[in-house]
Amino acid sequence: MIGILTVTQTVYDVSVTVMECQQTSDTILAPVGLSTPHTRCVGITEDNASVSEVAETDTGQTFALIQPSADDVTLRYQFTRAAEDYPDEMFVHRDNRFTRAAQELIEEAASLAPELSGKARIKAIADATAARFTYGHPEQRYYDGLDEIPVLGCGVTAGSCVDINTYFIASLRAAVFEAGYVTGYFFPQEIAGRCNDMHCWVVTRHDGQYLEWDIAHHLKMGASEVQPALDPKPGCRFAVAHSMGLFIPALNIEEMKLMGEPIWVDAHGKLTDATVDIRPHPFESAVAAE
Repeated sequence: MIGILTVTQTVYDVSVTVMECQQTSDTILAPVGLSTPHTRCVGITEDNASVSEVAETDTGQTFALIQPSADDVTLRYQFTRAAEDYPDEMFVHRDNRFTRAAQELIEEAASLAPELSGKARIKAIADATAARFTYGHPEQRYYDGLDEIPVLGCGVTAGSCVDINTYFIASLRAAVFEAGYVTGYFFPQEIAGRCNDMHCWVVTRHDGQYLEWDIAHHLKMGASEVQPALDPKPGCRFAVAHSMGLFIPALNIEEMKLMGEPIWVDAHGKLTDATVDIRPHPFESAVAAE
């Protein structure tokens, strides 16, 4: 077990089951939970596995390294509704190919609503980002094979939450705003609270105030403009990690895009998607508390 559950507040379990574990000799790499102003991760338990910890060297995060002993391995994250600041490390710009803005993007960000400041300008950048995208999962992403995040030309580009927020974060930081990238799990109300992959969103910090942005959900709902809010789409979410471009020397991993749902890693640092089933318990209470 990683962490010890010693609190008495209402606890929400998020179970993450990794399936088909006996079909590979690789190891599972998994997040250990992220505390936020909305929820605090107070522990993780695991079934059918032995667990150790491994360090990510750029952000100071710790991840779980899991050796399965059965075909299905279940991790159970325990969250409480207790406030905690986002970690300062989340807002630090670390130069890598997932965060580095091209010069043209820096110039575009500088040209966006320069007459505005603070929250108003952050929202202007959010609206400009939303106008660049339609929600989708393209086979070829606009930044694939590049060493920096390019400016998008005329027209609309298909992109997932990862793709949209990559552009948004790069634009915000180019405009000299503090911004952090959060990964976690979102459980839509319409499918009774389950998912099979991660979700991500952006947090800005300006004059001591956090604003949380989920452009992808605004686009999926057809919203006419973007507002700072965690759940424009009905459901609930829990954060598990932060930042992009991760380094884990102990596992030979360099510039890993992000840490979301558990993933397979081999002895050479090669990463392979895992088949997972992710559920919150109790879902109804978690939604009501949002």
